[in-house]
Amino acid sequence: MKARTFGRHLREGSKSLSRNGWMTFASASAVTVTLLLVGVFLMLMLNLNHVAKLIENDVEIRLHIDAAATKDDRNAMKEKLESIKQVDTVTFSSKEEELKSLIDSMGEEGQAFKPFEQQNPLNDVFVVKTKEPTGVAKVAAQIEKYPYAAKVQYGQGEVEKLFNVLKISRNIGIGLIIGLLFTAMFLISNTIKITIVARREEIEIMRLVGATNLFIRWPFFIEGFLLGLLGSIVPVAVVIGVYTVLFKEVEPRFDGFFELIPSFPFTIQVSLLLVILGGFIGIWGSVLSVRKFLSK
Repeated sequence: MKARTFGRHLREGSKSLSRNGWMTFASASAVTVTLLLVGVFLMLMLNLNHVAKLIENDVEIRLHIDAAATKDDRNAMKEKLESIKQVDTVTFSSKEEELKSLIDSMGEEGQAFKPFEQQNPLNDVFVVKTKEPTGVAKVAAQIEKYPYAAKVQYGQGEVEKLFNVLKISRNIGIGLIIGLLFTAMFLISNTIKITIVARREEIEIMRLVGATNLFIRWPFFIEGFLLGLLGSIVPVAVVIGVYTVLFKEVEPRFDGFFELIPSFPFTIQVSLLLVILGGFIGIWGSVLSVRKFLSK
């Protein structure tokens, strides 16, 4: 396409925005509200996914070794564990290290366990991490049958519930975002339909003098794209401003309980995605309108 022709399409698309002032305002506002909600859901979902990954990475299997096992038995068990395809790492923790960890984790109350350092009742432990957190239950069921496996712990029951909750939350969030995007496309589509109806005589004349459908469509595509971009301005500003403040003021108060995604470059990435989504739903909305009209 020649630069002069594209300039003409750009001018026509821009003029349409001013010709249909209230409809332009209504559509851009609808896109703004939609993208604002999409931005909020995106930030919530991505942070939820971030926290979920941290939680999932902390899920581990603790295989307590029978006191009767010798050093050779432990080495053989470790080799067997490492040979499992789903297993990522296997770490040995002696009963002395286990007792020290218990005492340290309980603070002042842990001092009550100090006398047990002379006669330690705990077992040596293999800490097993799987490549995929969802494979924990399957691996645990397999290794609890091993010789000298005194006990296997991995939060049975609770881990499965956690994974189900995270999966449902992600699916709900994705469903809501898709629904919001389709709503915005519908609104932009209707706006551009009104523009097409208002200019139907002009379009018919253009057809009569030999203008192709593609030539006629371009201004409407640009109009839809500009509507999407206009609608993305406020959401981008809100995403950058609110999340930056939220991260600085709120995240430190969790004191390591869980971590939010750092504001940079996270807010820039989300903002770029919102701009792209705004342009996309604008163009797609115009495609739906123009195709229906020009196919007649």
